[in-house]
Amino acid sequence: MRVHIAGIGGTFMTGLALLARERGLDVHGSDQAIYPPMSTLLSNERIAVTGGYEPDSLLPNTAMCIIGNALSRGNPLIEHILENRIPYTSGSSWLRESLIPTRRVLAVAGTHGKTTASSMAAFIMDCCGASPGFLIGGIPGNFPVSARLGESDWFVIEADEYDTAFFDKRSKFLHYRPDVLLIGNLEFDHADIFSSLEDIKKQFSHLLRSVPSNGIVVINSDELNLRDVLAQGCWSKVVEFSCQDESCEWFAQAVTEDASKFDVFQSGRLLGRVTWSLFGAHNMANALGAIASCSQAGVNPLEACRCLSDFELPKRRLERLNSQGSIALFDDFAHHPTAIKSTLKSIQAAAPGKRVIAVIEPRSNTMKLGSQQDLLSKALVHCDIAVIFRRPDLSWDPATLALHSPKTKLIVLDSVDAIRDAVVKEVRIGDQVVMMTNGNFGGLKNLLQNDLT
Repeated sequence: MRVHIAGIGGTFMTGLALLARERGLDVHGSDQAIYPPMSTLLSNERIAVTGGYEPDSLLPNTAMCIIGNALSRGNPLIEHILENRIPYTSGSSWLRESLIPTRRVLAVAGTHGKTTASSMAAFIMDCCGASPGFLIGGIPGNFPVSARLGESDWFVIEADEYDTAFFDKRSKFLHYRPDVLLIGNLEFDHADIFSSLEDIKKQFSHLLRSVPSNGIVVINSDELNLRDVLAQGCWSKVVEFSCQDESCEWFAQAVTEDASKFDVFQSGRLLGRVTWSLFGAHNMANALGAIASCSQAGVNPLEACRCLSDFELPKRRLERLNSQGSIALFDDFAHHPTAIKSTLKSIQAAAPGKRVIAVIEPRSNTMKLGSQQDLLSKALVHCDIAVIFRRPDLSWDPATLALHSPKTKLIVLDSVDAIRDAVVKEVRIGDQVVMMTNGNFGGLKNLLQNDLT
């Protein structure tokens, strides 16, 4: 069977392509531009990709077109598919209905940390002998690929709340029908498709309705917005975890200030200690959620704690780009003010007394619209210098940010070259430099790697 994946360069769609190829299907795809690491994965699997969306990108005898949510009406390929009645579906629907119709699903949802927590869940299960399948929106540090079919009944999915396709405006995660659902947090995001936090809560409420009565919902009780979602109705067993409330069924407590060591408790009983190379309270919370979720899938939680000592963060999740040197350079996917704050606080805790330079590209649709300027200002309290890219498509000016800390120096520039020059000029021995974007940042990563190593 020959399938065409339109929008194949997205992290989710690349994962679909890998699964389809592993299933033995003839896979090809199209996209406007594809960047590493996804372009590398597709190349390694010898999956042909056509640049652009012209109708002739479809090979003869294509039996099914899988449509990514980045494509809309007016796209020449979409119009060709519709006019010629070529069978099509969404990636989320095709994943559940065609690739894993009988699998038990552990889905990881939430505004932040989905890629990390789903990578943790997949690694824990694999480390404990379960050999799960997975589809993760990034490159897990412990696996060479972002998706595989696996050998067990279990399949781990990073469950995204963004819409499904131009013809299906429901959140993608509503297609997955999870047996175990982990929700780590919930905030307002995706301002281009959601008008309010209440709109997003409604989608998460619908997600809870899709979990069977014999399924399990694992939820972060520290998140008040998730309590609001639960109050709208839940028909499954609820398991709560917390990094603040010792009385919670699952509780984690940092042993070190940077949370590079933490203890895990279940019902007040110490289960084990995680000692790893990661740092940050947000990573501790992700780990606790993954441990609690995997235990619902039959994994021994003590073994899960031991496994996490070998866990490696996914690519672009506070990824250190220079393994040595007097200046630390990190690449991070943070593109929401809360995630930016968590990343900066983690670096501060791990490198006390060192200056932190944040280099930020406001690239997500929410950041472009400028709806979270106050949150971003508060996040920048946790860095010494903030260098922000004034993209031409921004509807606001980052120079107008009212910083909440007088010690933070704000630099706003209009080009990647200017940002590069500014960072090189400002940086000192011992500084911690972190680039934060959900895109390519105009190749800045490679430029600064050369400059700062």
